[in-house]
Amino acid sequence: MKAVVCHHHGPAADLVFEDAAEPVAGPGEAVVAMRACALNFFDTLIIRDRYQFKPALPFSPGGEIAGVVESVGAGVSDFAPGDRVVAYVKWGGAREKVAVPAADLIRLSDDLDFVPASTLSVTYGTAVHGLIDRGEVKAGETVAILGASGGVGQAAIEVAKAVGARVIACAGGAEKLAFCREVGADEVVDYDAEDLKVRLKELTGGRGVDVVYDAVGDRYAEPAVRATAWRGRYLVVGFAAGEIPKIPLNLLLLKGCDLRGVFWGDHLVREPDAFKAEMARILAWTAAGKLRPHIHAVRPLSETAAAIEEIAARRVKGKIVVTAG
Repeated sequence: MKAVVCHHHGPAADLVFEDAAEPVAGPGEAVVAMRACALNFFDTLIIRDRYQFKPALPFSPGGEIAGVVESVGAGVSDFAPGDRVVAYVKWGGAREKVAVPAADLIRLSDDLDFVPASTLSVTYGTAVHGLIDRGEVKAGETVAILGASGGVGQAAIEVAKAVGARVIACAGGAEKLAFCREVGADEVVDYDAEDLKVRLKELTGGRGVDVVYDAVGDRYAEPAVRATAWRGRYLVVGFAAGEIPKIPLNLLLLKGCDLRGVFWGDHLVREPDAFKAEMARILAWTAAGKLRPHIHAVRPLSETAAAIEEIAARRVKGKIVVTAG
């Protein structure tokens, strides 16, 4: 069996594509023959030991997989060999075969291909949990999405539109903004060329935005908080731009607004039933065409390192998927 392995923390170029022992399904587990593994920005962090999850070395990157159950361990009755499944595995997905707790598997219908299915858990899961559960977005409200052209942002655009919100996509550069328009954004802001607070205010007639979905942080955060409406909700999703910002608390008082954390990775552990209900909604919306995962590129498993480097360089619009089998 082939696997992409991180033997020591460092850049993607240090990852090794090598032979590895095949996994065996233990009690409560299933071995999944990986057909597609979606990569995310956190893969650029976890291999450098800069992510909140810190797996022991050696490990494989790749948190989302889709594939076919090959074998099951003792006590597993809900799945059988041949079942098509998706799973969020945190890390370890960039392998031809992956042992997964059966409780983490979600059944995949025959009408959805493995490649798009592999992209649904993290970005769309984060968007549904963030916007609907934490953000309480309602039809007719205005949502500003920071980092809107990446995988997390693209999913957030589609989820916000699916619930009937107006979307202002914020990203850097004309090409990225054009992509945001393509996936459904109503308005766009180039936050590297325009005053973010001023433009968000202008696009809302001076009222401000109801919800900010911020996956980038850094210097973009405070202007976006200043552009929230009365009783607005500011969703802290991530810090892809690097620095973790410090927000003046007087802004929350003056606006009567909320700062709300969106930690999807802990949500699915602490609230598994809610997570599975969210995934059911995501799969239904995908089948209905409301969600259309954008696949930037599909590469063989052997090119995982190059794919992660491309994500780190901010050259990816949507998701990169590596495949095996």
